[in-house]
Amino acid sequence: MPPSNVRAVIASLSLAVTASLISGCAGASRSPVAAAPAASGATIAQVYLWRARPGKFAEYSRYVRERAEPIDREAQRAGAFLDVTTFAVNDTTVPWTHMRVFLLRDSTQLQALSAALAAAGARLEPDSVRRRQMGEYSASLRDRVGGTVTQLLR
Repeated sequence: MPPSNVRAVIASLSLAVTASLISGCAGASRSPVAAAPAASGATIAQVYLWRARPGKFAEYSRYVRERAEPIDREAQRAGAFLDVTTFAVNDTTVPWTHMRVFLLRDSTQLQALSAALAAAGARLEPDSVRRRQMGEYSASLRDRVGGTVTQLLR
């Protein structure tokens, strides 16, 4: 990623984290995936950055709510991660439109996250053809623009 894009992602991430802290202090509602009491035990976060394709912002946001979040809840119940929050920004000056932040206890959870989310998806939709179709549909709505693992400083 060119340095200017890295600065933009860092600035965007900083803005999103600041907004999250402000809304949390104001008593704003959290992600539909309820915060686990152990979320304070998180030491790392897996951050995924997505950009909705032109004209697909609302449709991708709906997809996250209706398809991804049920999978998240199932994976969280199985111990895949401690908490997840999705940030969305409909701003063409930012390189991403949707940021998903998974809070994790440790590197063991991090290493198993992808497989745990896939397993949760398979439990909710046992039909592999239907899962493949949903994967193709989601790919038509957005592009991955980045991701990182961060250490949480507390």
